[in-house]
Formats: sequence, C-alpha cells, structure tokens
Amino acid sequence: MRLRIIDMFAGIGGFSLGLERTDGFETVRFIEKDPFCRRVLAKHWPAVRCDEDVTTAEYREGEADIITAGFPCQDLSYAGNGAGLAGSRSGLFWEVVRAVCMVRPLYVLLENVAALLDRGMGTVCGAMAESGYDAEWDCVPAAAVGAPCLRDRLFIAAYPHGTGRIGFTERNLFAKTGITPPRRRHVDGLDLAEVGPWSSCPDVLRVDYGIPGTAHRLRAVGNSVHPSIPEATGRAILAALSIPQLQAAE
Repeated sequence: MRLRIIDMFAGIGGFSLGLERTDGFETVRFIEKDPFCRRVLAKHWPAVRCDEDVTTAEYREGEADIITAGFPCQDLSYAGNGAGLAGSRSGLFWEVVRAVCMVRPLYVLLENVAALLDRGMGTVCGAMAESGYDAEWDCVPAAAVGAPCLRDRLFIAAYPHGTGRIGFTERNLFAKTGITPPRRRHVDGLDLAEVGPWSSCPDVLRVDYGIPGTAHRLRAVGNSVHPSIPEATGRAILAALSIPQLQAAE
C-alpha cells in the first residue's frame, strides 16, 4: 500500500517524482495550468488525472493521504511586488487550505521562497492550525542534495494536531547525504569540485541573443522542486508512520 498524493501547482512533477522514488507513494492527481508542464506530466504520468484550474477543482474527503503544493511565489519574492498572500498569485495558497480542509490528508508538504518567512509565515501557520494541523519547517538549499547552486527554499510539513512529527531539517539532510555544499553563492562555470557532483551539467550555459533556446524547459525546471528534497521528506514520513517500504529502500 502506497500513500496517495494530490500534487497541486505540480509544475513538471518534482514533488511527485521525489516522493515516488521512495516506493511508498503514488500520485493520484495533479493540478497544473501551464501547457508545457501539463505535457511533461502527461508523458511521465499518463494515467494520472491532471486538472487545470486550482480555483474550480473539487475534492473528496480521504481521496489522498498527502497534499503537496509549491504555490506561486511572485507576490512573496523580494523581487516581486510585496503583496504577499494577499496577492493574486501567491494568494492561491488559500486554495491549498481549501483542499486540505476537504481532503483531510495525513500530511501537507508546502514549498516556497525563503522570503515567505518574512512575508506571511504567521498567516500560513495560522491557517494550518485553524485547519487542525501542526507544522514544522526549514529552509533547505538544493545544494543539500548535491545541486550546483544554493537555491534556498522554505519547506513546510504539516500534519493533524499531535501526530506525525518527522524532524526534517537542512542539518539532517546534509548529514544523510554526506554532501559538502558549494562554497560559492552562484555558479557561472563548471568547476564541479566546487559546485557539487553533477556530471550532467551542460557544457554551454548561455547562448547569444536571437538563437533559439529552450526557455520553456528552463522556466519549468527553474520553478520545479528538486526531487531529492521531497524524496528525503518522504523517507522521513514513512519512518514516522513505520511503513516498511522505507526499510526495503534502504
């Protein structure tokens, strides 16, 4: 038996890919409006339902065990307009709350920019508490799992009051991977001794203006959750629930 996932704001499926790598989860539903991302999801999860509009999506109690959501960050980012959770895009967080209240999952996993800590974290935790959920969180960089960049992101795990604590932190993740994070705050070359053990990095990072590139792919990847982070979170959840797939995977 695997835990069922509803992956909201799914992008190209980073949350689902990472969780499914543990062999303890399966995605039963996506919600994503971007046409390119929807094509990627259809290619890799052809049998999984994909709804387009998060504001009109309907839910049933008990239809999933976990809800994941990397909701829009534009109104939260320091580079954005500062509207926070009152903004038209980041305010879609309230659709996550609606889904949680209707489905009542065992876990909720959220991801956003670290600026959320200054621009609405109290509101997020308050909404989860009013919905009957406790929460724990930490900022985890992609470097924690060997990516050649820091890309610090806030991850929040929520679960019904008094249950489910997983103790997932950046420190724990670094300890488990044994990876030393990059020493630089940006990557503008391919010195892998400094930027991490990614041998699959491209040889050319930029092309001249006017040369067709892969902007839609780069945008989708840039918005995606690094799958190794939800994978580590998933293993922590399976351990907390004492589900045997974890032991088999290890």
